[in-house]
Order: sequence, then C-alpha cells, then structure tokens
Amino acid sequence: MFDLLHGLKVVDLTTVVLGPYATQLLADFGADVVKVEPLTGDGFRAVRPGRHAELGVGFMNFNRNKRALALDLKKPEGKEILDRLIADADVFVHNMRGKAAAQLGLGYESMAAVNPRLVYCSGVGFASDGPDANAPAYDDIIQARSGLAALNKDANGAPQFVRTVACDKVVGLHLALAISAGVIKQQRENQGSAIEVPMLESMAAFLMSEHLAGHTLIPAEGELGYERLFSANRKPFQTTDGYIAVMPYTSKQWVSFLQLIGRDELSQAGWVIDGAQRSERIDELYRLVGEVIQSHDTAYWLALLGQHDIPCAQVNDLKDLVDDPQLQSSRWLQSHSDPELGDYQSLASPFRIRGETAAESTRAPKIGEHSVAVLTQLGYDNVQVQGFIDSGVVGV
Repeated sequence: MFDLLHGLKVVDLTTVVLGPYATQLLADFGADVVKVEPLTGDGFRAVRPGRHAELGVGFMNFNRNKRALALDLKKPEGKEILDRLIADADVFVHNMRGKAAAQLGLGYESMAAVNPRLVYCSGVGFASDGPDANAPAYDDIIQARSGLAALNKDANGAPQFVRTVACDKVVGLHLALAISAGVIKQQRENQGSAIEVPMLESMAAFLMSEHLAGHTLIPAEGELGYERLFSANRKPFQTTDGYIAVMPYTSKQWVSFLQLIGRDELSQAGWVIDGAQRSERIDELYRLVGEVIQSHDTAYWLALLGQHDIPCAQVNDLKDLVDDPQLQSSRWLQSHSDPELGDYQSLASPFRIRGETAAESTRAPKIGEHSVAVLTQLGYDNVQVQGFIDSGVVGV
C-alpha cells in the first residue's frame, strides 16, 4: 500500500470482480475504501477454495486494503447511514444495473443531492443509452459479445473463452482510470461528476483499437483485423525441450535475427528491411522462425537471442510464474500469517514509486468487519450502533 491517494474516501458498492478490482487499485495507492455489502456479503466471497466461509481466495485477491461495512439498504435506517457516509466521501462507485441502483435510491441525482462534489462512477454491462441498458452481464457474456471469444477460436474455428476474467479486469482498469479523472476534476474545480463505464463498449473499443484496421478508412481499405495477429505461424515456437516466444519487430531486429541463423542474403532483402512490405509477408518470416527454433533447446535460444537484444521469452505455465527470476526479484508474492486463516500469500502491487516503500497490505475484510468503526467515525454513539445491529440494519 502506498500513500499517493491518502485521504481520498471511496464508498464502494461493487461486487464480484470488475468493481472490486478497480477499487483495490485505489486502495493500493492509499485510498480509504469502505466496501459496503448486504448483510449476506458479496457473493464472490463464497467461491472456493478458502479456509474461511467469508474469505474465498478469489475474494481475497480482489479486496485487500479495504474496510467492510454491512448494511441493509432496503431499510430506511440503512439508507440513512449510507447517506451520512456519502456526505463525507469523495467517490461513490457501484456496478449495479441502472434500474437496480435507482430502485435503491442510489442514482446519481440522489447521491449528488447528498454531496454535490461527489465523483459518482458506475461500471455497467451496457451503456445506458442503448437497448440493452438493463440486461445482465458477466465476464463470459462480454467475452462473447465483444468478439474476444471469437478472436480466441480454436483450430476448428470454435470460439473459446480466454482463461482469465479478462473483461472484468480490463474494464476494471477503465473504471479505476475514470474514477481518477473524476477526482482530478473534483480537486481542481471542487465539482462532482457522473461517469459511466460500460463493459461492452469498453471492450469493443479495446479490441478494435487494432482490429478496426483497414475499416478505419472510408471507404475501407482492407479487411477488419490486424493482419499480423491472424498469421497462421504467429504462435509460440517449439524448441527441443519446450516452447518460446520470439518476436523480432523492428527492421534492425529482423536483420539481426536472420544474420544469427545464417540467412545473410535474406536479411538484406528490400522487403525485409522495409516495414510496410515486411508486414505484408510477415507469415513467411514467422514460418522460418518456427523451422529454425526447433533445432535447439530453450536455454540456447534465450541466451543467444538475449545477447543480441531480440525480444524472446520462455512460455511459462502457471506454476512457472512462482519461480520466474524477474517476478521473484520484484517480490510479487508477499507472505502473511493470520490467526484465522493461518499462513497465506497475497499479490503485491506492481507499481513502483520513487522514494516510497509500500506498506504491507491488509487482508481482505470479513463481512461487516469494520462496521462498528465506520459508524463510530460517522458520529453514531454506542447505543445507536447497537440498536442498528439488533434491528438487522447493520451486520458485524
């Protein structure tokens, strides 16, 4: 945890991955993120494995450095508590559908009436001005509709989901960026803002940045799709003992690579040296790389190509990441000991801030773990807090 956002107060009503990933990034930078949940908690808590009923490991990896308040927002007292929390907050973020937010009195107009300088951000499935504004959306749905699953099709042409919650995390990054932009406006102009971050629209733009290709021009010149990425021979190349990625990209790198493998004449060919011409025949070069790489083992190629500054990497599987020397030197896994969970690891923030050493992260909270502390900070006395607990407005 760093201090760049120290003092920034974020009220977080997000669940599952998209929103929690965004707010965890803010918390990593030092924001005070209060995760507001129903008394039953975020449904992602239940996803196993996990040593505690409320702390599945997936939930833990998206909710570090946060505090948790459990509220029944369907009760007037719960909404009153939230309004008091909002009144002193800088940011309010949720990933509910617009209709559901409005039914709970959590639309922008309602929140801005409580705090006009509030940065109000919503991560939704589909933009609110479209026909599917209130349709449900999860990562798989957006992978399918955005074109990502089709781009990842198998050898038989069947679409495949990417084996990570790519859309939730990519759009989570968009959401964190949107919140940051809103905060800058707030700090400069003392004004609030309402920012919507729709998953489909964000992912479509993310993917089409390169794949709009020739259709960027009117009339179109060429097909949709960045041609290099569709090359049949663009793939991890098999060595005698594994797989590596090799990617000469610049003219200098291609010339160097071709000279290393004894193809001096080809290295001086005009179409190889000229980037535009090379792009039209890139599959020929990729095929040649594949033929050559299979002649030696992975270590040989990594050493040789590394010496000549040609981009390359071993193809790691998940277990290889733990032993990757670069990641180890970055201390990307941090060890902790917890009285309830025992020993566990957390993923360190990847950011580096000159002159600042990150403090140790705090464990993701249990349901309502900080309810009493948050209510006390809001000015409620012990009798009031206990009354909220006894009446089922607040969970601890």
